[in-house]
Amino acid sequence: MPSIIDNQIAATGIAQVIVVLKSPPPPSAKAATGAAAGAMALTAAATTTPGLAGLDSYFVQSESSQNFALAVAGMSTVAALTAAPAASTRRVKTPPAVLHFPNLGVLLGTVTREGLGGLRADERVQAVIGASQPSLIRPVTKAAAKLSTQLTWGIQFLEVPRLWNQGLTGKGVRVGHLDTGADGKHPALKKAIAAFAEFDPLGFQVTPIPKPHDTDEHGTHTAATIAGRPVQGRSVGMAPKAELASAIVIEGGNIVARILGGMDWAITQKVRVLSMSLGLRGFFDDFLVVTQVLRARNILPVFAVGNEGPGTSRSPGNYAEALSVGANDNGGAVASFSSSQRFTRTQDPLVPDLVGPGVDVISAKPGGGFQLMSGTSMATPHLAGLAALLFEAKPEATPNDVEAAIFKSCTLGTISPDRGNRGFPNAVLAFSALTGLALGSSKKSPTKSAAKGSKKAASSSKKSSKRSRKESAKSRKK
Repeated sequence: MPSIIDNQIAATGIAQVIVVLKSPPPPSAKAATGAAAGAMALTAAATTTPGLAGLDSYFVQSESSQNFALAVAGMSTVAALTAAPAASTRRVKTPPAVLHFPNLGVLLGTVTREGLGGLRADERVQAVIGASQPSLIRPVTKAAAKLSTQLTWGIQFLEVPRLWNQGLTGKGVRVGHLDTGADGKHPALKKAIAAFAEFDPLGFQVTPIPKPHDTDEHGTHTAATIAGRPVQGRSVGMAPKAELASAIVIEGGNIVARILGGMDWAITQKVRVLSMSLGLRGFFDDFLVVTQVLRARNILPVFAVGNEGPGTSRSPGNYAEALSVGANDNGGAVASFSSSQRFTRTQDPLVPDLVGPGVDVISAKPGGGFQLMSGTSMATPHLAGLAALLFEAKPEATPNDVEAAIFKSCTLGTISPDRGNRGFPNAVLAFSALTGLALGSSKKSPTKSAAKGSKKAASSSKKSSKRSRKESAKSRKK
């Protein structure tokens, strides 16, 4: 059966490919200094890394490539993605034929059939993979909302206030957030974003670094669910003192290059968790190796599984190497839109790994205020925030340790394993599974506003969750 690469070459004469190098480089000096990361032209990279010399000869600068088309259309900059089209007589600046992502150990460029053969024969190359363009996993519903309760239902459902009462807030833990950006002026995010980056349509990091902003609404919502600070005594954030390393990687432009750029940058930011709610419909191994690289770099990848319902899933959220997240409602039932799928592989054959709060989730809205969204994109940041709390509880824990603890905490309830796999997690049980300790009884608060009423919220959470589950069970019996 022809591969995606073969099909592209047959149709256009060229194909964009991801090239995985056999020996991914060790953490570069950039990782130590926190300097700019992301894509760099391979020809420039080869001047300081002799092992890369000559690889550029396999790639071509084609007028049929997406990057060239973006340059010709005057859309090689971020501003141009949203600007009104205008005629231009400027000479087109030719984009690089191939990009190098040093911290991931991969290349991205355009090849002909001859170049493809050369790469596959080169002893420095581990694999050559297709490069399909992912898309944002957009919410299935969105509506204006007011935050009228001290805590969102998702925070209560997972019993997170009981960890807050022990002083666990995610402090000292950095979470990577690759999305549409985040509104740094929102009260919930003003002090949450420790690092910000924007990747242009070709995958290069924008300089000078812009102030944190959102090119949509999606990113602000997901960012605040991870680490939003309390606003007037009300909280939407799972880990209210965690730090966010947020980057704009989607939508528009060469999305593969932008995502690879964001991942490369996230490694330099020393994140412990990477939250992404985007992907390709179906199973594609395009991002498999880089997801494995994240694991090897001590980063837990937490990815949404998709919103296309039973029998479907998205890559990379359907990889065994990702913590794959589906969505449940406040009664503990799997959302009808939440994707689920079984594979023939022996390791982790069923996705998602678990489900989390993803229906009618209230979080921050760009420009101030809050809004309600539903989707696995809303469930994913809940799990990323929970992981941040656990990494604070046990800083020496590995991604495997934290993932295993979350899995051990899961309860199926009335959920079918084919739809929700392990079920939904519990923050208290995950803490005990990770640390081997029972949760103490001290009432040390993370922040004045988050602690305010958290004991009552935790108590009401148990009651409301039990009540909701009973009502949900009754309705299903009927």
